[in-house]
Amino acid sequence: QVQLVESGGGLAQFGGSLRLSCAASGSTLDTYAVGWFRQAPGKERERVSAIASSQDGTTYYEDSVQGRFTISRDKDKKNTVYLEMNRLKPEDTAVYYCAAARGGALLRLWRGQPTHWGQGTQVTVSS
Repeated sequence: QVQLVESGGGLAQFGGSLRLSCAASGSTLDTYAVGWFRQAPGKERERVSAIASSQDGTTYYEDSVQGRFTISRDKDKKNTVYLEMNRLKPEDTAVYYCAAARGGALLRLWRGQPTHWGQGTQVTVSS
């Protein structure tokens, strides 16, 4: 059973940076599509970014983070995916969730239907 654990959240200032990590246990992630979603207080969970399986490498970004966030896979650790967040804004404040879709189902994941979810990590950006 794949379990996803996020880390790297915390407090950042406006314009600052954070790097989130998603580490899997029970399996490597190279054959999974992996993505990040977020949920701000009082709002619905929304997608942020996703990356296809290692063989494919296609990436998706929501318009609100395009050019500021970068999703990537660790070149050595096949069970880790990162979300590099730069030029952070207060509206990026949310709980960030890692998600994975078995079989590299990137579109399914991007539609919010992954097969696995992490527990989330809080990101707070002060103005």
